[in-house]
Amino acid sequence: MQFAPRRQAIIVLDFGSQYSRLITRRVRECHVYSELVPASATLAQLQANPHLDIKGFILSGGPASVYDEHAPFCDPAILHSGLPILGICYGMQLLAQQLGGHVAPASGRREYGPATLSLLFDPETDRQFYRIFEGINEVRGFPVWMSHGDSVDRLPEGFRVLACTESNPIAAIGSARGIIGLQFHPEVTHTPQGKDIIRNFLFRICGCEGNWTTQSAIEEAVEQIRRRVGSQRVICGLSGGVDSAVAALLVHRAVGDQLTCIFVDTGLLRAGEPEQVVETFTRHLHIPLVAVDARRRFLAHLQGVIDPEQKRKIIGEEFIRVFEEQASLLAEKDGPIPFLAQGTLYPDVIESTSHDTASTAVRIKTHHNVGGLPEDMQLKLVEPLRLLFKDEVREIGLALGLPEDWVWRHPFPGPGLAIRIIGAVNEARLETLRAADAIVIEEIRRAGIYRELGQAFAVLTPVQSVGVMGDGRTYANLVAIRAVTTGDFMTADWARLSPDLLARISHRIVNEVPAINRVVYDITSKPPATIEWE
Repeated sequence: MQFAPRRQAIIVLDFGSQYSRLITRRVRECHVYSELVPASATLAQLQANPHLDIKGFILSGGPASVYDEHAPFCDPAILHSGLPILGICYGMQLLAQQLGGHVAPASGRREYGPATLSLLFDPETDRQFYRIFEGINEVRGFPVWMSHGDSVDRLPEGFRVLACTESNPIAAIGSARGIIGLQFHPEVTHTPQGKDIIRNFLFRICGCEGNWTTQSAIEEAVEQIRRRVGSQRVICGLSGGVDSAVAALLVHRAVGDQLTCIFVDTGLLRAGEPEQVVETFTRHLHIPLVAVDARRRFLAHLQGVIDPEQKRKIIGEEFIRVFEEQASLLAEKDGPIPFLAQGTLYPDVIESTSHDTASTAVRIKTHHNVGGLPEDMQLKLVEPLRLLFKDEVREIGLALGLPEDWVWRHPFPGPGLAIRIIGAVNEARLETLRAADAIVIEEIRRAGIYRELGQAFAVLTPVQSVGVMGDGRTYANLVAIRAVTTGDFMTADWARLSPDLLARISHRIVNEVPAINRVVYDITSKPPATIEWE
């Protein structure tokens, strides 16, 4: 199929909000492609991308105040481009300040948390302003989520107030030329009708068609792989998770026999994982696979290492060295292999703050396949999932024929159990964690809630505690259980597992895993925590 040269897109300018990624995700949920870019991006830079037909911009929130000396601003050309713009929180204040209005400290009108919005215009006579709120049930106002200490106190020319709250007289603004400002956050679930507002912006104001679908994503990814790889050969690193599996299927669809998959048994995998990977790819998917036993070399490089960032970098580099060695061995028979495909996702890129994410973002952790790559690696990367979220990848996996059990497997980090062991990694601690983790998953499956959870696993802590077993004193390890619910893995809530299920998990672990005598349950959401402990 002919590759569509231009894809309709909404560009989200990131001014540092914790919700910036969520805005991007909400737009894609409406089947409109969206990219998150640094706040410093210029209109000329963005329009230079020949594959994007930019239909509008969203300016995110952020922690700064627009009147601060070093506050981030928007390229004026974007504001005067004639394209629709939606400013959210800081984004609304930026619109007001840069277009001639004024923003000041809220002085008693700060709002953090729930608020009730009331519209201030007549839908019958002010149709151009009503489009952003069309279909919203506004009986006695509607609930929104606020998080701001500054407020707009003077509008730019050509703007009018669209909504207020009890404590803020200017909670939404708009101009007849398609520029809208919202002081509240429509992207969060605490604004129940927020997705309707985003949908109105996309379709009623920007004129998007909603053609970002699973099939279109597959077609574009396949075409991009073909353009990048040409007639050359590729290896794909398999980890045992859905991301690398889907990347392999896309590359195989694009270039067929030019692909060879490499599965590296690092010794850091879950129980039964190496056998399952080999079985699925050789017997069910019929994709050439080379399995490499590298357990000793990975453990040797991790000996005595405690810092999680150092673990990730060591593992990331060692993966690349194994891939380079295997590419050289394969090249001796059938010619050079210049490309390495891997299953990097958009959240991996964002959390690692690589070069294509916002300059205002803070690195959360280095992902082994992004920030953990060695600078002198010889292979060139092919990353067909780099701009996709987890649920989009799963939809693609199902469409490509990946077994459903594999598609819905809980995510497993590339560094494996090394970052679920807090502290030093060795064979004994790995075996302890592997056994405990297998019990957690087995009991969750038995309870019939595996698919309801985004992720569940055990963490081996460096804490030891006193216990009593068989009338004798024990001094053994503490294991933490983590289970979360999530849609996009950018935010997550701790799962409310039943007390009976937690009791069964704890009972089995302390009875079946000799090195453990205490089990605790993690009840922290993301944010403030991350899903993984390291």
